[in-house]
Amino acid sequence: MIKTVIAPVIALAGLATAQTAQAQQQACLGPADITDAVLYAMPIAFDAARTACTNRLARSGFMATKGNAFIAPFRTGQDKAWSGALRLFKIVAAKKADGEDPGAANIGAIIATMPDGALRPFVDAFLGQTIAEEIRPADCTKIERGLELISPLPRENVGGLIAFVVDIAEKQALPTCTAAQTSAKR
Repeated sequence: MIKTVIAPVIALAGLATAQTAQAQQQACLGPADITDAVLYAMPIAFDAARTACTNRLARSGFMATKGNAFIAPFRTGQDKAWSGALRLFKIVAAKKADGEDPGAANIGAIIATMPDGALRPFVDAFLGQTIAEEIRPADCTKIERGLELISPLPRENVGGLIAFVVDIAEKQALPTCTAAQTSAKR
């Protein structure tokens, strides 16, 4: 589930321009940005999993019986988490776009001129589709089990826990801030 959530965010990176990469070269992500991105992406990932796993999960299972109650606080918090999720998108996009995808320049130029709010529907659609495409049928019961295991945790703890695991697993892919950098950003 963690890889399924973060992979599309990293995949979005190919959409930025080299100019954005230069501007963001010194940028880093703090734990709060990663947590916000996770909190923001959870409802999108949940909906994608539910769609991809249609007819693969029991009607008496967690997603069918308690899934809506579990995901509701994440949906409610998406607006608040958008700024951190957008920061992650822009920083990772800048990092990944630096010469990796020559065709991304045109799309990157369009994205660079869009207001942040206009990017949100694009990011939502792209994340949802990408996550759904990455879910294999064998993943469905694992995803449901994972959601059930984290469901007793408060929303912020879920975001923090997944951000922590992503930070450890994706050390090379995400430019995370040191403690000193995080303090300086405040």
